[in-house]
Amino acid sequence: MPLSTAQPDAVAHTYARAFVELAESRGGQTQVEECLGELETIVELARQDAKFSEFLSSRVLPLDKRSTSLERIFSGRVHDVTHRFLQVLNEKGRLAHLPAIVAAIDMLVQERYGRIEVDVYTAAPIDASELRAIRDKLSATLQKDVVVHPYVETSMLGGVKMRIGDQLIDGSLSTRLRKLRDRLTHEGAASVRSRASRILEL
Repeated sequence: MPLSTAQPDAVAHTYARAFVELAESRGGQTQVEECLGELETIVELARQDAKFSEFLSSRVLPLDKRSTSLERIFSGRVHDVTHRFLQVLNEKGRLAHLPAIVAAIDMLVQERYGRIEVDVYTAAPIDASELRAIRDKLSATLQKDVVVHPYVETSMLGGVKMRIGDQLIDGSLSTRLRKLRDRLTHEGAASVRSRASRILEL
């Protein structure tokens, strides 16, 4: 079975608090953010690699064998906090819910440190100065420390699309054209209905 794509629940938030408190006790905000980055990378790898995803979420694989594999894969390659957290999730049978738990950690970190992450989508790569201008504008508007993640979406014709948490702000040209087309189609149909009504009234 693949990793769960469910939204963070109460259990995920409980693990998130435990993770943040442990990482913070080991090295403050820097340690928390570095360990969170490692977990986010692991989740992304699982999304891209079906076999790795199955390894993390399989109910058939014995916990002790997965624990040994986790030790071999991650020991010395990630922070000890990250490695231990993965082992705890394995012991508790919660590794399949890693994406939701990591999402809960990210939410807690943003709330705790006044930081917010924004995904920015453009039709073509944008340079560092443009990215900095977007970040500064968002920081001033949101009154938070904004971390911008740029992505290229080739289906866009132009403009910018941003995701802030679960809110999508779509200013792409392709979306504007689609809305215009839908409006014209709707207005066209309404016009036809109006003309038909007038004819019937004659």
